[in-house]
Formats: sequence, structure tokens, C-alpha cells
Amino acid sequence: MSPATTDYAQDFLALAERYDALKFGAFTLKSGRVSPYFFNMGEIASGDGMKRLAAGYAAALNDSGISYDSLFGPAYKGIPLVATVACALADHGRDVPFTYNRKEAKAHGEGGRLVGAPLGRRVVIVDDVITAGTAVREAIAMIREAGVEVAGVLIALDRQERGADDRSPLVALAADEGIPTAAVATLTDVIAYAEQRGLDADTLARIHAYRAAHSVA
Repeated sequence: MSPATTDYAQDFLALAERYDALKFGAFTLKSGRVSPYFFNMGEIASGDGMKRLAAGYAAALNDSGISYDSLFGPAYKGIPLVATVACALADHGRDVPFTYNRKEAKAHGEGGRLVGAPLGRRVVIVDDVITAGTAVREAIAMIREAGVEVAGVLIALDRQERGADDRSPLVALAADEGIPTAAVATLTDVIAYAEQRGLDADTLARIHAYRAAHSVA
């Protein structure tokens, strides 16, 4: 029996596979682990793909129950994401301002590192995935330095894997920073998708074995 999942998670994973952003096989990760699946959201790079991707983010954010009034996209991948997610939320009748940052502070013109709308009081960070969590923690520090609360972190895929301290990056973020997190899809959803798609028994067995060895879920 397939694990419980959501329609938007399954739509997102089907979209990812269509664009070759989700692959099944054997992939050596930066951690040295050999994963039976690989995800690279940068492959979703067309107007229709980004529109459908943003719809998944908006659905996950609406489903999360996180209270927010502003979005923030960390440079660089978070910039197109935060803009398109704001557009997707507008399609549902919610006009949310968004902000992103430059990697380097601008010394001329308006100056500074932040671009777009002024940060709201409760900001959700929108990014693709969290590996070590370094980039997201830098964004958290930047937002807090502006005297603003980080309301949550929204990502595409939560691999639900244990990190160096035996916690997943999202679990560590919630525990260390007190920040709720939400994902469009998780490893649980990947397993459900693989089963519903009818992947071969060997691939399914390797995914389940990988989860048993490395997952916090």
C-alpha cells in the first residue's frame, strides 16, 4: 500500500520527472551516500513548468497553516521562485509582497542588499531544497538583522534524511531556530509516486532500503 500523500505533491513529482528534474537510478551525493533518486529543480526552466511549480509551492504554503505577510527568496535560486510563488498566490486572491537579496551589497543607486518590497512583519523564506542548511540560515540572519520575524521556510523537496548530527536539516531548523517548515513533497511522497508510477521492484526495493538506512521519517 502506498504511503499517504497529497495531490499537489504528486503533481509536483510528475512535473519534476517530466523535466528530468527527478531521476531514478544510482547517484552519488555530496555526502557520499549513493541515492536511488536524484532531484535537481534547476531543470524546470520553462514558463509552463515554473507556473505549475509555483502552484505546488502555493498549495503547500496554504496547507501549512503558517501565518505570514511577506515572502523572501534567497539569491540565486530563490529569486525566480519567490516571484512566481507570489504570482501563484495572487491567482488565489492573495497579493503578497516579496523581497530577495543580492549576493553583494550595491554601492550605488538605492544601495543595500535587499531588493523588492520592504520586508513584512512575518516573512516566509522560499527556496528549492535544504542540504546543509547554510544558505537558509544566512537568510534567517539577514531577515532578523532587519528586525523582522521569520515565520517559516518553504521548500520543494524534503529528503527527510539524517544529517551530520543525526537530524534532518528541517528538523534541526525547527529545533534550533523555532521556525516551522513546509515542503511541496517529501521522501514519503517520492515513494508513493514511485509505487503509483509502477517502477520496477528492484528500484522500489533500493528506495525503501535507502529510507531505512538514512531517513528520519
